[in-house]
Amino acid sequence: MKPIVRFDKVTKSFGDTIVLRDFDFEMAPGERVVLMGPSGSGKSTVLRILMTLEDIQKGVVYLSEVPLWHERSRAGELRPAGEKYLRKMRSDVGMLFQHFNLFPNMTVLRNIIEAPMKVAGLSRAEAEARADELLARVGLSDKREAYPNSLSGGQKQRVAIARAMAMRPKLLLFDEPTSALDPEMVGDVLEVIKDLAAEHDLSMLIVTHEMGFARDVADRVCFFCDGRILEQGEPSQIFTAPAEERTRQFLRMVLHEAPTEEATG
Repeated sequence: MKPIVRFDKVTKSFGDTIVLRDFDFEMAPGERVVLMGPSGSGKSTVLRILMTLEDIQKGVVYLSEVPLWHERSRAGELRPAGEKYLRKMRSDVGMLFQHFNLFPNMTVLRNIIEAPMKVAGLSRAEAEARADELLARVGLSDKREAYPNSLSGGQKQRVAIARAMAMRPKLLLFDEPTSALDPEMVGDVLEVIKDLAAEHDLSMLIVTHEMGFARDVADRVCFFCDGRILEQGEPSQIFTAPAEERTRQFLRMVLHEAPTEEATG
């Protein structure tokens, strides 16, 4: 089976700081992978590269074995991709950000239907039907005509989930989806994500510090440290018997800081 995501010897730096160096990574279609690790280890950079928000200095990133940041010349050589090519590639990728990124001047409905109409070419009726189905799925049918500033943080994140799903992406990225939420709202949002994971054959790449959620939703957990994957495996192995001392240190720190995480996740 061809991987849906493949990083081949990718290097990414910000100025003199190298965040990823000769980074290799693969993800199978339908796989749900959690990236965890200390701040600054490169986890979110991987997501931003896949969303074409950050470019790369070396290597090649593939989506379904098609180069993401490069397009082929007529001679078959890879060259930096133009904006039209990048726009087409990113239509298969959805991302849920830490701070929702909803358009404040648009209703909930318009936030959800804008991309399907403008990018995917759906008619308004088709886009609204899809939006209504998703709003019902995330429990917000009554907020269809509301504006984001009238919603709670948890409601905003559920709208953001519906907006991402409205494009029917092949790959859905989550960057700390609960970090901006009040603790009592975390459980509801994580439950929506878990339900989506169970119901859709959707590839998910998730950066999170919610260890209970990671255990429940992930097929594979990767521990990031200094721009590389130090250790990876099934959740049961990583959380109960990690091989690396650095992984054990991180888990002790995170679980000690969030002793109620099992309940919320």
